[in-house]
Amino acid sequence: MTTMGRVRCSPLLAACLALGFAWHCALHHAPAAAVTLSTASRWVVDEDGDRVKLACVNWPSHLEPMLAEGLGKRPVGAIAGDVAAMGFNCVRLTWPTFLVTNASYSSLTVEQSFQRLNLTESLAGIRANNPAVVDLKLIDAFKAVVSSLGENNVMVILDNHVSKPGWCCDNADGNGFFGDGYFEPDVWVDGLTKMATMFAGVPHVVGMSLRNELRGPRQNSNDWYKYMQRGAEAVHAANPRVLVILSGLSFDNDLAFLNSRQVSLSFARKAAFEVHWYSFSNGQEWASGNPNEVCARIGASVSRRALYLLDQGWPVFLSEFGVDNRGGNANDNRYYGCAAAVAADLDLDWALWTLQGSYYLRQGVLDLDEVYGVLDRAWSSPRNHTALRRVQPLQRPLRGPGYAEAAPYTVLFHPATGLCVLRRSPTQPLELGACANTEAWEYAPQQGRLALRDSPLMCLHAQGAGLPVRFGMPCDDDMSRWRLVSDSKLHVAVNASSSGSGSGGGMLCLDVDADGQSVVTNPCRCLSADNSCDPENQWFKLVTSTRSVAASSMLA
Repeated sequence: MTTMGRVRCSPLLAACLALGFAWHCALHHAPAAAVTLSTASRWVVDEDGDRVKLACVNWPSHLEPMLAEGLGKRPVGAIAGDVAAMGFNCVRLTWPTFLVTNASYSSLTVEQSFQRLNLTESLAGIRANNPAVVDLKLIDAFKAVVSSLGENNVMVILDNHVSKPGWCCDNADGNGFFGDGYFEPDVWVDGLTKMATMFAGVPHVVGMSLRNELRGPRQNSNDWYKYMQRGAEAVHAANPRVLVILSGLSFDNDLAFLNSRQVSLSFARKAAFEVHWYSFSNGQEWASGNPNEVCARIGASVSRRALYLLDQGWPVFLSEFGVDNRGGNANDNRYYGCAAAVAADLDLDWALWTLQGSYYLRQGVLDLDEVYGVLDRAWSSPRNHTALRRVQPLQRPLRGPGYAEAAPYTVLFHPATGLCVLRRSPTQPLELGACANTEAWEYAPQQGRLALRDSPLMCLHAQGAGLPVRFGMPCDDDMSRWRLVSDSKLHVAVNASSSGSGSGGGMLCLDVDADGQSVVTNPCRCLSADNSCDPENQWFKLVTSTRSVAASSMLA
């Protein structure tokens, strides 16, 4: 059954269908939610050894009210249904340790929790939309959210986000590292054990993340090994079925210390690591620097600090990444194309930050709008249809165990749109379309040849500045020799200087025309030095896939 299998047609689903977002539903072999996960080298796999790609969205339940956000806006089943309708196959559901370890919190009902915070309006909304949870203990309301996700065929990863409920994260908030004011290791292990035991019989709870964003002046690798290994063992002992996910240091930006000393666990094939990557992790570098140079530099840094573990045979879960969905944040906009290219290239498991359109209470503000939210403030429709559409192709696995459907081939992926280069007919120009409809491309770097694998005599050919690229012959001239010319390796270009084509000379890069669909070549932009321009339209990533190739991408 796909993730759409049990979803009723909500208004948001109707909107997704109208925008063509559901193309992946017939092609994305999503797992049933009731699955036992383990690892096979860098891949997360099911009981049959087939890959399960985690394509998740975060849903916070760790702030002061200790209830999953949004239940004052929509029925929980409608929200869970919309998660599935948007193509996410799992939720990283956050929780605070004190929910199960501190009686002054764990004894509260939903009503009592909201009354103590004077959240009168939110409580009224919960009564209207989710009356069944009002009198439940907070942990039972949490269970109801988990159950609703399972009813909609969505897997759940339980993420221990903080100890004391509240917004995360700050170096001095007392929740950062073992021994901080609210972060007593024994209490933390007790909380992990209780949650692991509580959900041991819930088959769609497939993983537990031990702790979000370790940080602060106390952080050190020796205590990391001491306590994270202890926490992992406690979870596995209480619930050997779940995948155990370990985070790093420095706000989950740093796992480099594992390169010299790996974790030592009594169990095998049940552990993975997680990393976070936001534009603001590097201040304003994206907005102030040349995007190609910044992408190359920061991408290499993320690889050195975390993604190198893939090559060592460990799954790495990009458990938080995302952007300001209002679209006006230059730092985020430049970062996203680079991050999406990396995620596609490595076919990463990931969890987008974030689902919620608003918060009951965040940092003293009632009903705070969450601009990173997939949903709008009313929780009724996507906040930014374009942003949702471009992340959805990353939900589909490209390779891994169980997906060796074809010999490896190349896909020409356009991160800014989430689309790929397709042929609609032998005579029409190439254009962007759904990546599931791509043909098998083949790139020979030494010759610079980009050709269809099944038509080796035909190759990609530039015709000049502002003109459509075509598919044909010859394949041995300058206008058919494609190189990756920028630091980011995202500019795919020919050197027209000596082509004699009348193109005006210089480097011509693949680009998207003003219609947002046709693939053309234009003078390469922002290759280096220039900090003011945006190369996003000219960024294409050559990605490897082993998925079955569409019978023909030359659609009528």
